[in-house]
Amino acid sequence: MITGCLIGDSLRAGAVFEPRLLRIRRITRLDVSAGAASGQPQIWTVIDFETEDPEDHDVHGLAEGLAACLSAEGGWYADFATDDERVVVFAGKVFRFPRGDEAGRAEAAAYGRSVGVPDHQLDWRD
Repeated sequence: MITGCLIGDSLRAGAVFEPRLLRIRRITRLDVSAGAASGQPQIWTVIDFETEDPEDHDVHGLAEGLAACLSAEGGWYADFATDDERVVVFAGKVFRFPRGDEAGRAEAAAYGRSVGVPDHQLDWRD
């Protein structure tokens, strides 16, 4: 199973994200005014998604599709996980590492900080 999260507001203007075989689990609007980074809106649209079987889904294609659609402005990322792997996607950059791999997580977090993601937003779970 693949489960993940995308902030709708993180998509760059004009981007079209058309993933195959993903199902939306939940859409939530959150007031994040206390923790929004510079350039981020104070209210986010959070889209939780899933697919039943990662064998039926192109994990690489999903990651690359997100990387092509995310805005490079404002410190955005999306993330998802399979049973074995965590995937963290920034505009034009993808990190894939085994779940529980602290070195892989640290590398993705360091990159996130370098593009303006505040520490408290680097909260993906293994």
